[in-house]
Amino acid sequence: MIPMFEHPERRRVYLMRHAEAEYVRPDGSVAPDERVVPLTALGREQARSQAHAVSGIQFDRAICSGLPRTKETAGIILEAHPELVLEERSELVEIAPGGHFDIDDLSPAEQAAVLKGIANPWAEAVDPDGRFLGGERFGDFAERVIPAWQAILEDRSWKTILMVLHGAVNRLILNHVLNTPWQAGVSIEQDNACLNIIDVDHAPEHRTLLRLVNFTNYSLNKEGIWLTNLEQTAARMAGELASRE
Repeated sequence: MIPMFEHPERRRVYLMRHAEAEYVRPDGSVAPDERVVPLTALGREQARSQAHAVSGIQFDRAICSGLPRTKETAGIILEAHPELVLEERSELVEIAPGGHFDIDDLSPAEQAAVLKGIANPWAEAVDPDGRFLGGERFGDFAERVIPAWQAILEDRSWKTILMVLHGAVNRLILNHVLNTPWQAGVSIEQDNACLNIIDVDHAPEHRTLLRLVNFTNYSLNKEGIWLTNLEQTAARMAGELASRE
């Protein structure tokens, strides 16, 4: 008797990072509150390019963190899906930096230390008690994001879902999927508006398939993308400080 092949019950997550946000204003000044920054004009172009890449996908649900940069990015992606209501999940907001301060009040040595920290804020991520730019503990960050991720997967009402979140949130989810801890010298880069595709099986295997990571339709071969987003932010801040001398 020929054995029958039973197809796995498989669902798909389209996990995106928001497009370029205006952390540094056109005049070179730093936005006082990163929670409310909008997308830049370039960011909207990036989101439109990514929207074209997934225009044929029929999403059952769409989730964002609720911060403006994820809502705006998701809104552009969902222009082809007016029937969907965008859900907001505050547990999935970006890891929080420390309090705002005026970098002009710091000494040159202190300014250099701040810029170094902004360029690579993941150095302390290996330690659960480490903090993101002096703010939220990485351990606390994981304790709010991973249960929210698991709860979304446990909801059996959807087969294909769009999630528009943040760089660190996506890194944490991808590390969790790969069963890999944060590492000081290795980072799963998340370029502006990038797309990751994760397939998830259910009982009995509970297998996860990572199909795509950090895809950017606006730059398929990453030409010209050498700096991380936070390195770009640090470079712009350094340029503004230099221009004032």
